[in-house]
Amino acid sequence: MTRTETISTEAGEARITWYEAKRPRLLVAASHGAGGGIEARDLRALARVLPEHGLSLALVEQPWRVAGKKVAPAPKTLDTGWRGVWPALAAPGLPVVAGGRSAGARVACRTGRELGALAVLALSFPLHPPGRPERSRAEELLGTKLPTLVVQGGKDPFGKPAEFPEGAYELLEVPHGDHGFAVPKRAEPGQDAALELITSAVTRWALSLPTGE
Repeated sequence: MTRTETISTEAGEARITWYEAKRPRLLVAASHGAGGGIEARDLRALARVLPEHGLSLALVEQPWRVAGKKVAPAPKTLDTGWRGVWPALAAPGLPVVAGGRSAGARVACRTGRELGALAVLALSFPLHPPGRPERSRAEELLGTKLPTLVVQGGKDPFGKPAEFPEGAYELLEVPHGDHGFAVPKRAEPGQDAALELITSAVTRWALSLPTGE
């Protein structure tokens, strides 16, 4: 079942699109990046697959995106929007995996433990700005103190898998994938296989999380 809900936050009105499993084990909540919305190919793929495996999904649109603005606000404002949405995410009473892609992944890393998340899902974590590896954001990722899965494109200019530091998290590489997990037309595996790799890995990881049942 799919439904949409608008939530008032201190940063403005946010929107949640729910993809609900029939008998959900947990909820994966994910927000978008600074350059796009919940129509991103990886988020759409998760929406198709997760509910079939007993995993509900909530795709969160930050207030700036709902308001039609083109540029994302400062990180602290993104955190404010996410915190404002969290009570609605927790309301069904399911364990919640805090997640997102790119800037949304950073928000989940920064706030997950504080909000009581079960784990963190980081899609295309922007380890550094393109061409600026000295401006590392590794501290955000390493500081989650929660079970964390990072899914990263092999050609991501914001941080290739080999650039990531060692830490208490799992890292999945999507071969040839860029920051949006697009792969070249002639690459092997192709685009469909790349998305299947992502959805299968996220599904297995989420189902393996201890929920205290």
